[in-house]
Amino acid sequence: MRVYGITGWKNTGKTTLTEKLVTELVGRGLAISTIKHAHHATEVDHPGRDSYRHRQAGAGQVIVASPERWALMTELRGQPEPPLEALLAQLAPCDLVLVEGFKRAFHPKVEAHRAAVGRPLLAPENPTIRAIATDTPLDHPLPQFDLNDVPGIADFILAEVGL
Repeated sequence: MRVYGITGWKNTGKTTLTEKLVTELVGRGLAISTIKHAHHATEVDHPGRDSYRHRQAGAGQVIVASPERWALMTELRGQPEPPLEALLAQLAPCDLVLVEGFKRAFHPKVEAHRAAVGRPLLAPENPTIRAIATDTPLDHPLPQFDLNDVPGIADFILAEVGL
């Protein structure tokens, strides 16, 4: 399974870039999956829903299935967060998995950077970052793309993973 990441500080455009890359790559006929890392307790279910009630009752895993989609929720119940490799193993085969977040994981990444956020680049300290998508030119040796150059970023990623 080919894996490529989008990383960066909060409010740099990671989610928007990931969303646009999914649209671009699916439009090119590729099967794309995504994994999004959250630093807070994410709730995909809501109080009062049957699946929420099942989890609250103590179920370790709950599958919700409908004619349109199905979802598997796993409660960690105090266990450590699984590593990215374990999450990747849960995905069905596809051409490429785009991973948003997981800054320190093994896979290659594009860093989203916005000057207005006022945070330094991650790239100088992170050898897995292979390019920078930015809203302003930077003095850095890695390849740089305008944040809005989604086709160019997609071409770069596909070349990197051999697709």
